[in-house]
Amino acid sequence: MIVINEQGSSTSREASKLGQFSWALFDWANQPFFTVVTTFIFGQYFANTMIGDPVKGQAEWAFTQSTSGVIIAVLSPFLGAMADAGGRRKPYILLFQCLVAVGCIALWWAYPQRPDLVSLISWAVVIATVGAEMSIVFNNALLPTIVSPARMGRLSGFGWGLGYCGGLLALFAVLIVSRPSMFGLSVDDKPLFGLDPQTYTVERLVGPASAVWLAIFVIPMFLFTPDGNQPRRVSLAEAARSGGRALLHTVLKLRRYRNVLLYLIAFMLYNDGLAAIIAFGGVYAAAIFGWDTVTIGIFGIIVTIFAIPGAFLGGRLDDRIGSKRTVQFAVLGVIVATIGIVSLSKQGVLFVVPAPELSPTRSLFGSLQEQVFMAFALLLGFCMGPMQAASRTMIGRLAPPGMVGEFFGLFALSGRATAWMAPLAIGIVTTATQSNRLGVACVLFFLVIGFVLLLWVREERASA
Repeated sequence: MIVINEQGSSTSREASKLGQFSWALFDWANQPFFTVVTTFIFGQYFANTMIGDPVKGQAEWAFTQSTSGVIIAVLSPFLGAMADAGGRRKPYILLFQCLVAVGCIALWWAYPQRPDLVSLISWAVVIATVGAEMSIVFNNALLPTIVSPARMGRLSGFGWGLGYCGGLLALFAVLIVSRPSMFGLSVDDKPLFGLDPQTYTVERLVGPASAVWLAIFVIPMFLFTPDGNQPRRVSLAEAARSGGRALLHTVLKLRRYRNVLLYLIAFMLYNDGLAAIIAFGGVYAAAIFGWDTVTIGIFGIIVTIFAIPGAFLGGRLDDRIGSKRTVQFAVLGVIVATIGIVSLSKQGVLFVVPAPELSPTRSLFGSLQEQVFMAFALLLGFCMGPMQAASRTMIGRLAPPGMVGEFFGLFALSGRATAWMAPLAIGIVTTATQSNRLGVACVLFFLVIGFVLLLWVREERASA
């Protein structure tokens, strides 16, 4: 099969099936960090237990996420261009994956009711988040070099689906360790391995466990996936200067790539809205319904189960109807799901429909409020996979030949440039109104404006 590589020349072969699978396994290796640390388990523990005040905790978690977004927005385009100038991408992936591991390990010291440790743990989350997002920039840039354009959507969707499978397995592991009696592994509700529920050992352990998972499953990508570019005989300093010049040149030329620029702006907005609702959905639910770690874990498992077929289906839909249409359908679904989620309160659903008071002895998801929340959360889970996977493929289809790494850097920038704004808006509104609900509702602005801008994007490759 003839593949057009990122320099615009042809090559006679793709990466091997093992190399492609190993590339997709990168998502499997990294997803537990996003699933059990930033989304479902540790995030809600940090906000609602370590800090102890749901409103203050949501605001503090929001400010932590916004700090990560600022750093990533500054670094991502420059490093993407520098990777192109320096040749190989894997050394950069290794560096940033090490930062993920270090940040995750530090979460072990997130003891409950320790306000003196909040700043330390916040910075550990920032370091891990920056490392994860920056390593994704370089891994994404490998995609056009290992598979033909006709199959990029399928491989991208497969990677996202595989990642969700990894996140699902991680959530099951947390649930088994937290409540072994549910699986017939214990006669009481004590955690496995003698872990102390009084000091929230399980919640603190998800960070180091994610680091171990990452270290094991990222190895195949380094061993079997081709690096795409041969190393160039330049120093790191020269690569940095060349990358900086290339980045500046790309930014200055963006006015000549107006279609790509419009897509990057649209992606910047709708992706920020998605990231925010994912990051704060569990925090919001725990604050409203008083969910514990086990309930949050079950919620995460159910949502992830729906996300897996969505990601795989989205990859096939991407190749069949195109990336843009796939993204449009997915964003619209996320908007509907977000409206439904913020329509809920302890007293009612859909803004105006009253509901019975929450009973402290209710069964799992036993209230009308929780059942409606789950319905919209499942829609969100099903749509987020196609939205993320097709968005990644879209930039691969639009980027000019020879500038793939730079445009994936700009793609990461557009995905994170306002990522600090959505969490910051949540933090400010939550603090000002003392309302978790109004704080989370801010994400609708980003989703709707991004969806509208996407209407004018054309799905066509820009010429060099």
